[in-house]
Amino acid sequence: MEIKNLTYPFTAIVGQEKMKNALILNAINPKLGGVLIRGEKGTAKSTAVRSLAALLPEIEVIADCKFGCNPNERAGMCQECVNRLEHGEELPVEKRKIRVVELPVGSTEDRVVGTLDIEHAIKKGEKRFEPGVLAEANRGILYVDEVNLLDDHTVDVLLDSAAMGVNTVEREGVSYSHPAEFILIGTMNPEEGELRPQLLDRFGLCVHIEGITDLGQRVEVVKRRASYEEDPAEFQKTWEGEEKNIREAIIRAKDLLHQVSISDDMLYLIARIAIDMNVDGHRADIIMMKASKTLAAFNGKREVLKEDVQSAADLALQHRMRRKPFQKPGVEEEKIAGIISHRQSA
Repeated sequence: MEIKNLTYPFTAIVGQEKMKNALILNAINPKLGGVLIRGEKGTAKSTAVRSLAALLPEIEVIADCKFGCNPNERAGMCQECVNRLEHGEELPVEKRKIRVVELPVGSTEDRVVGTLDIEHAIKKGEKRFEPGVLAEANRGILYVDEVNLLDDHTVDVLLDSAAMGVNTVEREGVSYSHPAEFILIGTMNPEEGELRPQLLDRFGLCVHIEGITDLGQRVEVVKRRASYEEDPAEFQKTWEGEEKNIREAIIRAKDLLHQVSISDDMLYLIARIAIDMNVDGHRADIIMMKASKTLAAFNGKREVLKEDVQSAADLALQHRMRRKPFQKPGVEEEKIAGIISHRQSA
């Protein structure tokens, strides 16, 4: 008998709209480069990540491939699957839910990227690869809790793979590559230490969340959690309609995304925001452009409007601002709104 997934529903999470929007945008467009969720304990960070995976539609995979290759996209397949196709083999296909692969704190580089059997390669002339976390996470979600406690090199490796969609392992002149396309989600409590600015900048989006202070919403959090723990199956059933609506909206947005256009006026607005907000480099501009288009697609539009740019700026600049010592994180939303308002009246 199959046991039903009893994950807490994504749409049942009270408040934290920015966090939920950032996760949804990455589900629609994994090329946004992941999301970093900064906040205190007990603010539904882990719950939201696992709920997102349960919310997303099933994917088709090659059943016996250790990387879960997409049978419909030869260009993104691993070399083993390509070789099997070239030899005329019919690849077995199955459907499964998107996986959440969690990276434990303290993981070694070999555990992350995988290992090559050098002795076997030398003796037999064949590459034998033991997959790591990046292989498990292909076409899924890679969740790194307390990402600020990982060593910088490991974070670099994760961000490189997230950006390129490929993991390459090189040992003693032998190299092996495999697809590693995943949604990277990092969570951290800033009180336990910060990431270096260079690493922060590599995350596409960032949200800073705090505990809910509205009395009504806090009570609702408690009531919903109690209801879920009392009867998880019934609680899920209550939220099935909302979950279905978001799932279908994500599917529609993925189909619409490549049709969304962005005018030069909006690109100039993005550049002006980046300059006026004193952001280093050009990555912020590119992420704001991608996020704006993704937001437009999620809202069913084929053209980026100013409100899309404003929402995208809030998510893309959260971790890229230059701050004074002891200044709390958070984008100056009023300043962004002022820049946009000035452009409208100019």
